[in-house]
Amino acid sequence: MTFVCLRPLGIAAALALAALASVAAAADGPAYGPELEGFAYPFPVERYRFRSQGQDLQMAYLDVKPSSSPSSRTVVLLHGKNFCSATWEGTIKSLVEAGFRVIAPDQIGFCKSSKPAGYQFTFQQLAGNTRALLASLGIEHAIIMGHSTGGMLAMRYALMYPTAVDQLVLVDPIGLEDWKAKGVPWLSLDGWIEREKRVSADSIRTYERATYYADTWDQAYERWVQMLAGMYRGPGRDAVAESSARLYDMIATQPVFYEFERIVPPVLLLVGDKDTTAIGKDLASPSVRATLGNYPALAKEAAARFPHAQLIEFPDLGHSPQIQAPSRFHEVLLDWLHRPQPGAPQTR
Repeated sequence: MTFVCLRPLGIAAALALAALASVAAAADGPAYGPELEGFAYPFPVERYRFRSQGQDLQMAYLDVKPSSSPSSRTVVLLHGKNFCSATWEGTIKSLVEAGFRVIAPDQIGFCKSSKPAGYQFTFQQLAGNTRALLASLGIEHAIIMGHSTGGMLAMRYALMYPTAVDQLVLVDPIGLEDWKAKGVPWLSLDGWIEREKRVSADSIRTYERATYYADTWDQAYERWVQMLAGMYRGPGRDAVAESSARLYDMIATQPVFYEFERIVPPVLLLVGDKDTTAIGKDLASPSVRATLGNYPALAKEAAARFPHAQLIEFPDLGHSPQIQAPSRFHEVLLDWLHRPQPGAPQTR
């Protein structure tokens, strides 16, 4: 295991708090449909139609191919809980420019994909859906890269389909600890639904500023705030809230924490040290809350348990380093992807 700590490059802390305040003052914003109708993605959206749990579903996805110097390698990007495939925009551009084909799905229950009533969300089900999508595209193996909740999904995918994963990249993955075992109390599905019905642009922005961007703000982040908030303003708000609640229940009750040693592919763990994400942290007592979301410690512990892993830390960044400092993030990512990795397949 290799641990690397990237020091800040002296980025001026040009705090755009005035811009943030003016945005927060806006009481309303765009309303989008339950499948993000009305919100434009940066690349053409494809649809994979399939049947699951007795329902006809469609999974939206991006399939972006390099225009020149293509390699034979594909990267699959798995988004987080409060993200969509569109939020990978900068990473997709960097990977495509480097010659990779990129597949970025919106998981069922998220963004431009179906939000089926009563769907049983499990990481195994989402991994199986993703595997079926890739099979429909003739992709047998790929580099799997997951951010946040997508990191938990990426680990589950690697556990279920180890020979189909060439390399595994985890970006501030949640699930590096078992919140329930540490003392976070159970919340019923009804409780999660009630919480989701109170989501607003202000609540999203406040949380993201503190956690995703390490108490900084750039006006470019507002686009992603409005992407989420717009679904809660729109005509499908109830379906959006229920799907989101079921997904939170999945995250809180289906740990992957106990299986790190079984993850076969080489792992790159990229972590912003100012990340403090922990599901249900606000439900816990102050004493328990203080023990949660310590990403510098959690990342080192996880990297030591993966059979083949390199940890790279960004001391000044939060939960979304790929958005907060894209040039630094993508330089590190591409360097690792282009180097031979212990445990990786040598030929294909």
